[in-house]
Amino acid sequence: MKIRIARFVYGAALYKSLGTFCSLCKKQRRNEEKMNQKLFSKDFILVIIGQIISLFGNATIRFALPLYLLNQTGSSVIYGNVTACAFIPAILLSPVGGILADRVNKRNVMVILDFFTAISIFVFSLLFLHVNLILVLTIMLMLLYSIAGIYQPSVQASIPALVSQSNYMAANSIVNVINSFATLIGPIFGGILYSTYGLQCVLWVCMVCFVLSAIMELFIKIPFIKQDSNSGICRMAIKDFSESIQFIRKEKPVIGKVLLVVCGINLFLSAMIMVGMPYIITEVLNLGELQVNKLLGYAEGMLAAGGLIGGICTGIFANKLVIKRAGILIIVCALFVFPMGVSLLLFSSGFINYLVMILCGFMIMIFSTVFAVQMLSFVQVETPQHLIGKVMSVVLTISMCAQPLGNALYGILFEWCEGIEWIVILFAGFISLIIAIRAKNIFVKMSLKEK
Repeated sequence: MKIRIARFVYGAALYKSLGTFCSLCKKQRRNEEKMNQKLFSKDFILVIIGQIISLFGNATIRFALPLYLLNQTGSSVIYGNVTACAFIPAILLSPVGGILADRVNKRNVMVILDFFTAISIFVFSLLFLHVNLILVLTIMLMLLYSIAGIYQPSVQASIPALVSQSNYMAANSIVNVINSFATLIGPIFGGILYSTYGLQCVLWVCMVCFVLSAIMELFIKIPFIKQDSNSGICRMAIKDFSESIQFIRKEKPVIGKVLLVVCGINLFLSAMIMVGMPYIITEVLNLGELQVNKLLGYAEGMLAAGGLIGGICTGIFANKLVIKRAGILIIVCALFVFPMGVSLLLFSSGFINYLVMILCGFMIMIFSTVFAVQMLSFVQVETPQHLIGKVMSVVLTISMCAQPLGNALYGILFEWCEGIEWIVILFAGFISLIIAIRAKNIFVKMSLKEK
């Protein structure tokens, strides 16, 4: 009898062990399948296609609206202040985007926002000729940037849900290439369309783009686990924002250091290009009223082409990009600012200055894009899955804070330095170079600590 009981106990234990072993094997197999997940899944392809259409419309209208304002006013101060105001709601609403990215189906966020953008453009097209231009255009730009502030965390947070960690860098580079490609075609197409048919035609084309993007995104399936939310959205925003800040401060201070570098570059380099290039090309270089809008479109297209090539290079050399050398990328960006200022100082030919400006901008965009994708992938790898949306929204929020300050600053500086705009450009180059050299030392120390 004792032998039978012993056999029964032994058999039960063996059965349980086999069950546990099989369960572990299945779990390991699922993990291996997840790690070997293909980059180009159906849902990731649909995200890419939706992004192509949506970002093309976004790039076109973001080019056309500020250009229309600059053509109507000719003032760098108004241009800088309006574009600065446009960033404010995006900064405030980016944490909301993080909440939605973690607590709401990301596909639904994309679809609703694209439809809402199309409706907003339609309303603007009915109003802009009949009300105060500066007011209505500022409101429209604020809406566009607000939507982007809510939209982008969902896009970025969907990448870890659709691809394996080993493909993060490649997936981010693809999304960045799509962004750059749309930004390349959008301004060129928008410049031609705007110069030929006017702003109204541009608005209708962009509206159609957002409707098509929303329809495309309806077919995306993104894995979603609903989180409990017993409090209001404001309380959740404060709680999630605080949780993300605590995570960055205490657990991953390296993310905070990356953020400081990005803020410095946005404040002194990105803002100078964003405000300076349209103002100098349209108001300073005397390139001819009939072709200046097209030439500005080509210049914006060259910047986007640089971003496109930078994104492609990031995908190709993803395995060779190490954090230790990240600082070199922004040092190169800062060095390419100086030829712009020197050219304005030495040459009176508007066309020569135009060529130097777009070629230097092209090179800056190549290296800055590689840097941006590398930093984005670094943050994603360092952040747990359940915090991705919240942390990405904080990263976007803080990095965007510097942009409106920079836009307003350079709007005033270019107005003060009318006739000697090269001083403003050289100032931006010197400050950016100092930040880049400091950043290089930070990244080297970070890589040493990882070892």
